[in-house]
Amino acid sequence: MLLIDCPHCGPRNEVEYAYGGQAHVARPEDPYALDDREWAEYLFYRDNPRGDYAERWHHTGGCRKWFNAIRDTATYEFRATYPAGSARPATGPGPTSHEGVQP
Repeated sequence: MLLIDCPHCGPRNEVEYAYGGQAHVARPEDPYALDDREWAEYLFYRDNPRGDYAERWHHTGGCRKWFNAIRDTATYEFRATYPAGSARPATGPGPTSHEGVQP
């Protein structure tokens, strides 16, 4: 089991949380001006990096608040959690890219 550190409640078991997708995805300024391709990109296209990734999480079994987390997608390690609406924090040293690494 993973322990996820809710910025409002502290560390809790992963079963209390629901994954919410990529964090910091900007909503369209004028949704009526988008064509089908642009809507598809907004709704379905997300980054898929190996390394640090900003995600949204919902603490469904606790405070019921949304927050963001930086998680390493290769190791599942949570590097930072922070309230929704806050800027992404610097996560310090650690892998952000695995160029040249064979799967």
